Amino acid sequence: MASFSLDDIRNAAEARYGSTDIELGDETVRLLNPLRLPKDTRTKLSQLQDDMGGEDADQEELLSEAIRLVAEHAAAADKLLMAVGGDLAVLAEIFDRYGKGAQVGEASASAA
Repeated sequence: MASFSLDDIRNAAEARYGSTDIELGDETVRLLNPLRLPKDTRTKLSQLQDDMGGEDADQEELLSEAIRLVAEHAAAADKLLMAVGGDLAVLAEIFDRYGKGAQVGEASASAA
């Protein structure tokens, strides 16, 4: 029978569902994997992603709000967004890289 410590499981979860880290000078901003977020935050993130497809969607506002939701700390999100300065292309690239990193850890439906 296999035996694992909780620390082993936590380390495996971090390796598999780790954050997307963005270096910002001497600081690192961590964008947490959706599976590491509270359920209400995951729901808000999902709604924001749905809203991004809308015809009149303010992409800069929605991407900024998404970063605020997934950032480990509000202050870190504010610093990152201030450094980006409203550049929509940079915001889109950040969210794209975040999405690619999060896909690795997405739960998949099991085959019946």
